[in-house]
Amino acid sequence: MNEFANVYQGRRVLVTGHTGFKGSWLVTWLNRLGAEVAGFSDRVPTNPAMFMALDLGGRMHHYLGDIRDRERLAEVFDEFRPEFVFHLAAQALVLESHNDPVRTFETNAMGMVNLLECLRERPWVEVAVLVTSDKTYRNNEWEWGYRETDVIGGLDPYSGSKGCAELVAHSYHHSFLRQAPTNSATARAGNVIGGGDWAANRIVPDCIRAWSAGETLTVRRPQATRPWQHVLEPLSGYLWLGACLSRGQEGVDGEAFNFGPDARQDMTVAGLIDAMSDGWPDASWQASDDSAADGRESTLLRLSCDKALQWLGWHAALQLPMTVDLTVKWYRRWWSLDPDLHSFTVEQIEQYTDLAGASGLAWSGA
Repeated sequence: MNEFANVYQGRRVLVTGHTGFKGSWLVTWLNRLGAEVAGFSDRVPTNPAMFMALDLGGRMHHYLGDIRDRERLAEVFDEFRPEFVFHLAAQALVLESHNDPVRTFETNAMGMVNLLECLRERPWVEVAVLVTSDKTYRNNEWEWGYRETDVIGGLDPYSGSKGCAELVAHSYHHSFLRQAPTNSATARAGNVIGGGDWAANRIVPDCIRAWSAGETLTVRRPQATRPWQHVLEPLSGYLWLGACLSRGQEGVDGEAFNFGPDARQDMTVAGLIDAMSDGWPDASWQASDDSAADGRESTLLRLSCDKALQWLGWHAALQLPMTVDLTVKWYRRWWSLDPDLHSFTVEQIEQYTDLAGASGLAWSGA
């Protein structure tokens, strides 16, 4: 038995936002699991992009369309007829949400409405995993982790839009999907790192852009603390949640689940950069002159994953040194112009799965 109990072998799986960082890793993993994968996205969001580096467009059904366009999304549903849906399409940047709040709310809130309308009208979809964010929670900057029952609602447009998406998913489940054949749940995670992220104003791609050009990185908020986790950690949670929904596990349909690291993964931005620089020759960085908090990004936001542990048997498999090691090695391989970066990425998925098996995680198939 492979990981996730062979649930995805030979099944049709649609991933929205498949050209992004997390979406590209998810598509690669689903391909490895033997799924027939389709993706729906409006564009390749960055240059470079993991989606292009791994030639994922040639390894799946690649559909272009805007999540705000419900008619186009419905066409893709009807043509591909997915059995599983992973909804990752989003405007995912906090700072960009201040620059364009309208598009942020349209994409994240109304995009969720459009996706759920397609599900409501197509009861042949078996499972939907609806990904939001840890920023869903109203952040009081406290030390303990937020639970799925804590108050929803952020102070910035991005957080607010993700809170809206959670409310939309909750209302659609209770109004339409609770008695339908489609099982669904929401998943909340944040602060993921790993190879292949090229988004603007994120610390890891900012490091790689500067260091690969031989430049010194300037950092805005080096003392901000984050609960860092490798991108494969929440993706394992999403895939296992989908498997549990597929087999009709009691108490999972219609629920929300946090997927995050334990408190030992907390580290300042400065600490993360120092750890990454150990694996990158001649790496250097400095704090900017205006490195004080500007109020637009949280200082600390930690999740409690007790529910995922108790209900799904899921917990994070990696400690921070391995998280950093996997991340830096991926970018080093990209920087070396490896012509088979896809195989190396699959090897990292296999390595992570082996580590999860050694930790006794049920999804790993160990």
